[in-house]
Amino acid sequence: MPHIAIIGAGITGVTTAYALLERGYKVTVLDRHRYAAMETSFANGGQLSASNAEVWNSAATILKGLRWMLRSDAPLLMNPKPSWHKYSWIGEFVGHITRYRGNTIETTKLAIEARKHLFSIAERENIAFDLERRGILHVYHDRAGFEAGLKVNALLQQGGLDRRPVTPDEIRVIEPALQTTCYGGFFTPSDATGDIHKFTRGLADACIRRGASFVHEADVDTIAHGDDGFRIGWNEAASHDAAVATRQQLQADGIVICAGVASRHFASLLNDRVNVYPVKGYSITVQLDAPQSRNAAPTVSLLDEAAKIVTSRLGADRFRVAGTAEFNGFNRDIRADRIQPLVDWVRHHFPEIDTSKVVPWAGLRPMMPNMMPVVRAGRIPGVFYNTGHGHLGWTLSAATAQMVAQAIDDWRDLDTPPMAPTFGAGLDVPADARKAEINPPSSGLLQTSPEE
Repeated sequence: MPHIAIIGAGITGVTTAYALLERGYKVTVLDRHRYAAMETSFANGGQLSASNAEVWNSAATILKGLRWMLRSDAPLLMNPKPSWHKYSWIGEFVGHITRYRGNTIETTKLAIEARKHLFSIAERENIAFDLERRGILHVYHDRAGFEAGLKVNALLQQGGLDRRPVTPDEIRVIEPALQTTCYGGFFTPSDATGDIHKFTRGLADACIRRGASFVHEADVDTIAHGDDGFRIGWNEAASHDAAVATRQQLQADGIVICAGVASRHFASLLNDRVNVYPVKGYSITVQLDAPQSRNAAPTVSLLDEAAKIVTSRLGADRFRVAGTAEFNGFNRDIRADRIQPLVDWVRHHFPEIDTSKVVPWAGLRPMMPNMMPVVRAGRIPGVFYNTGHGHLGWTLSAATAQMVAQAIDDWRDLDTPPMAPTFGAGLDVPADARKAEINPPSSGLLQTSPEE
């Protein structure tokens, strides 16, 4: 039974572990935290949103970003301090504008496929995570925004998504709690919401029941490849004092990097390039203690296009509001001036909600310049990646886990490892790689070349 090590116990790492366990692999998951899902998978917006599959690579995004640079409360904020990683990433981001249409359509297809897998897993493993299958309502406050949304909607529909335009009157019927004026919107009845942290922890427990091992507080710092596979090393987190540190090591046949924003670092250790950049997002969880607040809070998930804010109702007594994109390196500070716009948005649109108990949070989204996840093999046989999902990590994870598991199956079945399989129509396929491509998985999802 091949032994596969997974670095990262967030949503992509745990879904990958589950997919491999189902295929009969021995699995060990390593993470630097004491529990699963303690970083980006802790308190995101909660949406399982194929309706939010539009990639950001467009001239409109660039123009909005330039206009927002002087506003501290803008949905997108960039620290202008020079950084080669940041500005090279932005250069690549601009270079992928020509692939905006194709990548949006392909991301939509992947998101639709992923929802099927996730709902099936949750039912099979009896995972309670405040799931609400009430759809997602995307609202616009002016004509120009709505007309731009019509163009995006056409691409999402080409990807197979049932997302329909709705009038202001229909918006009030879908979500009566939203009393502010809207020009129009779009409703996706098949989308859903839930608590990503609860789901990931529940799935981690299911993996343990199925035989997986989880090694927590393992801050991996070495990965060595030899004839006998991989030796992964770390110091025990409880022994940071160099004089008493206990060195730990794990032997595995293969390795999957699911390390979020740390994936670029691990890729460099393995002679690969995965150009993930940490894009910070913020959320607040409003405690709905009073009956008045519970009645005033929406039950249908919302996406406010102008503010770039999403919402989710998590059970009876929690209301999650998330948004913003901040380019500020690996800074994890929770800034009051970035939290306040989220609170103000709640007060403006839902004034009857008591915002005296608000829990703020910030997480770093692992984003690739083309906004497509990296699901491929590495240069070293036995190395695989499932990372770089950006703002759609939860939405896409159940499908990309199946893709990387299929790639590992193909590697084990071949005398030589396959050319690195990569999801994404927007990625180039070098001429010398086409002959070596492996067969796509049974789900029909794309796999192409070794290049990002």
